Amino acid sequence: MMPMVLVTGGAGFIGCHVCKALLARGYRVRVLDLLVEQVHRGALPVGLPAAAEFIKGDVRDENTLARALRGVDFVIHLAAEVGVGQSMYQIDRYVSVNDLGTAMLFQQMLERPVARVVVASSMSVYGEGLYRGADGENVEDAERESGMWDPLDARGRPLVPIATPEWKRPALASVYALTKFVQERLTLNVCAAYGIEAVALRLFNTYGSGQALSNPYTGVLAIFASRLLNGKAPLVFEDGEQRRDFVHVSDVAEAFVTALEHPRAAGNVYNIGSGESRSILDVAAALAAAMGRDIAPEITGQARAGDIRHCFADISKAERELGFVPRKNFGEGLAELAQWVAQQEAVDRADQARRELEMRGLVA
Repeated sequence: MMPMVLVTGGAGFIGCHVCKALLARGYRVRVLDLLVEQVHRGALPVGLPAAAEFIKGDVRDENTLARALRGVDFVIHLAAEVGVGQSMYQIDRYVSVNDLGTAMLFQQMLERPVARVVVASSMSVYGEGLYRGADGENVEDAERESGMWDPLDARGRPLVPIATPEWKRPALASVYALTKFVQERLTLNVCAAYGIEAVALRLFNTYGSGQALSNPYTGVLAIFASRLLNGKAPLVFEDGEQRRDFVHVSDVAEAFVTALEHPRAAGNVYNIGSGESRSILDVAAALAAAMGRDIAPEITGQARAGDIRHCFADISKAERELGFVPRKNFGEGLAELAQWVAQQEAVDRADQARRELEMRGLVA
């Protein structure tokens, strides 16, 4: 009999794709998910495979966890509240679900140990990405001065953003980033103490079909798609020149399965991205074109608390050690996303989310 994998948060956007990849590889799959209203509107997603056993429940409930872990061989831990902006004013919710939920999972796992755990960490733990200074040195602790978009060195000279590797020191700029780093460290530290193998994947901006288009705190491409679908301009913060790494969800799903299986992965942290950087402004325009919408992005000129300027992935470690190679190029991925979005309905809540931030002084 093939091993059983528990996927916490398995009814989420990434979780559905991970479940499909696991089932395609012959694993048995069990999903634990609370189906929170903000993401799921109370319903199971269409993308969750019928072959996956489903348990509705809270990752913070010990009885539910005990039931979910029964007979499980591996765990992929995706359950988390997601959203940098929202985390800055729903602090208790984010810390409770992300960190207490992870602690509760491992508390139950002490009595029901598994062979390996793979946890979803985040590029947000880096804060600002890695930069190179005018003298050629690497700069890990770049900071923006008030009123400046791009970080400068101590002498006021521009810093050049470069791909961020795993060895770059964390700089936890938001509550969300803090909770993801705690999830990552809890997984690696507790598992090592109890002889359970553990892997942490630092995911960069994941996109693709199945994102919650009506959730204004999800990935930026889904937020832009929701705006465009409703005939509105994508809201681009700052000047739009901030750079990110966009990786297709199918590549992310394969990375999770690889991290579950590869002998060398145990005890390690890996960046999972495309290895390419794009400006947010270019991405907004490209998505509008893919969706056939002649709508220019609206540049707000505002900065949100907890946001960073540039961060994109150095994926050489995952390539070298795991053989991870992103297969979906950005043009193909956007076309696929646009085709899926055209068949959906979305309630645009981006303005509401922006007002929530403004009311609390988190946008300037």
